[in-house]
Amino acid sequence: MKRIIILVAIAAFSAGMLVANESVLIDFSLLSADIRIPVDENDMDTAPNQNRRTVMDFGQVAGASFTPSQRALMRTSLAIESWDVVLNSSARTIHNITRSYTREAPSRRFGTVMGARVHFPLIPAFSHAFIRPPFEIPAYEPMADIDDQGNIGAAVNGFTGPMRFEEGFGVVRNVGTIRSVAVNVYGLNFPHGLNVILLDHMGNERTIFMGHLNFDGWGELVWNNPQYIFEVRHRDVRLFPLYPHSMPFVKFGGFRVDRDAANVGGDFIVYFRDVRLIYDLAVLDTDRDIDDEGLWGIISDREMARRIHEMERFGQQQILRFVEGQTQARSPWNPLHGADSQERFGFTPPADQ
Repeated sequence: MKRIIILVAIAAFSAGMLVANESVLIDFSLLSADIRIPVDENDMDTAPNQNRRTVMDFGQVAGASFTPSQRALMRTSLAIESWDVVLNSSARTIHNITRSYTREAPSRRFGTVMGARVHFPLIPAFSHAFIRPPFEIPAYEPMADIDDQGNIGAAVNGFTGPMRFEEGFGVVRNVGTIRSVAVNVYGLNFPHGLNVILLDHMGNERTIFMGHLNFDGWGELVWNNPQYIFEVRHRDVRLFPLYPHSMPFVKFGGFRVDRDAANVGGDFIVYFRDVRLIYDLAVLDTDRDIDDEGLWGIISDREMARRIHEMERFGQQQILRFVEGQTQARSPWNPLHGADSQERFGFTPPADQ
């Protein structure tokens, strides 16, 4: 009888049905820029432009044609001003793209938060905008020491302990059934709808509608899972193998803002503080007699392969952006430069009216 009870308990723990937990998925107050990584070899600016904890080096997947000095510049992070605002195809005009971006915003209540500006079309047409991280947040990046130049040191604890993008940086591990999602957001009476995008360990993407932003000031939008079953005796309880299955996780994929055709277009401003989850644990930590992973190392090998795969996927896009940035003109022509413009371009500035 005792053995049956233990098996049922293990089944419930393995299915993640008995224990609920609350974690911060992403906290934008942690993503302020605190180190400087030059954008090119002549960059002498000292203002911080990257976030130390979340720096990723994509130079390791670049081709052999790049020089060591160029590879040293191939670093990016989840710094707030590095995030992308991507409009839907019909709204993606040059005018709208250049007026849609993110900024660090000082809040008296929360410190640094993320501010986003989106320029929707003025015509009465449905449109939406994604506010996304500059790369898909890695789930298998070990903790490491990172210096002021963005150089990433050796892994501190390998695959034991928290990963680098956990603890409010975009990843929550050991997630079973999600019960609730909450967003701290600052509204400015816009009638637009807000969605949160979540990615799981199976590569599935889920878009959750949180509500509308037609309020003034800070507010908490909450989504409660309508299919969540509170009574354990009503749940489907099964036995699942405990090892060597990887720990389920959820990572942040961004926001989506929906503007209805009947609502006002043009500039839209919004601020975000954080995203939080309430969820059942997928696996309950127990006092096991044998260290399975220490003996076999199956999960470490598997997660190392996934880490390399994640790096290859986001690195190619970042390399293309790096090359485009290096070929971009650094001193755009301005006819108001006067005599200097006249000498270089043969342009005579108009006389004052």
